[in-house]
Amino acid sequence: MISRALLACAILCGAIQAVRADELHREDLRIPMAAAGPRGLEAMLLRPSGSGRYPLALISHGAPRDVADRAGMTPSRSYSQAAEFARRGFAALVVMRRGYGQSDGTYAENSGPCDRRNYMIAGKASATDLRAAIAAMGQRADVTTQGMIAVGVSAGGFASVALAADPPQGLAAVINFAGGRGSRADNDVCSEAALVEAFASYGRTARAPMLWIYAANDKFFGPDLAHRLHGAFTASGGRAQFIDAPAFGSDGHFLFSATGIGIWTPMVDRFLREQNLGTRDLISLPVVNLTPPAHLSDNGRANFATYLRSGPHKAFAVSPKGAFAFRTGMRSPAEAEAEALAACGKYSGNCSIYATDDRLAPKPVAR
Repeated sequence: MISRALLACAILCGAIQAVRADELHREDLRIPMAAAGPRGLEAMLLRPSGSGRYPLALISHGAPRDVADRAGMTPSRSYSQAAEFARRGFAALVVMRRGYGQSDGTYAENSGPCDRRNYMIAGKASATDLRAAIAAMGQRADVTTQGMIAVGVSAGGFASVALAADPPQGLAAVINFAGGRGSRADNDVCSEAALVEAFASYGRTARAPMLWIYAANDKFFGPDLAHRLHGAFTASGGRAQFIDAPAFGSDGHFLFSATGIGIWTPMVDRFLREQNLGTRDLISLPVVNLTPPAHLSDNGRANFATYLRSGPHKAFAVSPKGAFAFRTGMRSPAEAEAEALAACGKYSGNCSIYATDDRLAPKPVAR
């Protein structure tokens, strides 16, 4: 039971900000949860700017192989993905589970030694955090949990399927991008049989329609394992369309990204139309008119376009010879600049900041 005080905190801790023009509203907030301590879970909400209540699209992040990377994760790293669901009429909430980013509470998704994994423990913990987010959103005047969808990638996809196995009221569908757990290296998954059995168990009770998308060159959960997971889930009674997506970049596990928007959104749109969810009239995102560096390659220009679509606290670094790197979704513009310069510096020794957020640098900022 969530107390009135905690619910009040959820409202008061949010700071609504208009995102360029008035097409989308962005809100940074804390989700109240007793197990996550007084500050709760870190989250970001993107929704259309109009009045009314928008169905929730609950977006769940993955889990990095290196545990040290958990603390640096932010909701803003999923800004572009959340914006695509907001464009389709959803209130898109990206919530950081316990132990990730600046969410309080102890990491709760440990499922045991590699050779004796109990993935159901992790799934239950993840779903518990997602339920806290749903409960908080259900108290808002601008969000409805009726007709909501759960969207997850990697461990977040696994969490979304686990949530559907004991579905909250109002859950209409699940979209699972490369869902799974236990990848410790490329094509090396701990206790594969236990992971397959976890999906089989979820299939026995999950009845919400699902879309599963796995790329051909996914190095976390390759095609053979992905099909075994799907086969176990559907054989137990689960309902899930499976899409074998084409190879994407150097690792298809990262298809659900800003760079992959042109690939995964048509798949999602077909599914949403079939389920009669979302809107057919997409909200236009504001256009940021920044000229890319003149000496960038075609690949560099494509990356600069991706940079412009990304969320706040970002920076783009470039060298005179065309080396480049960018970082988005950081804690501050200064952190984004430092990270972008460090990444660019791996390819060239004289990188400088070209743009920070949606502004060109007034002059080169070399580090």
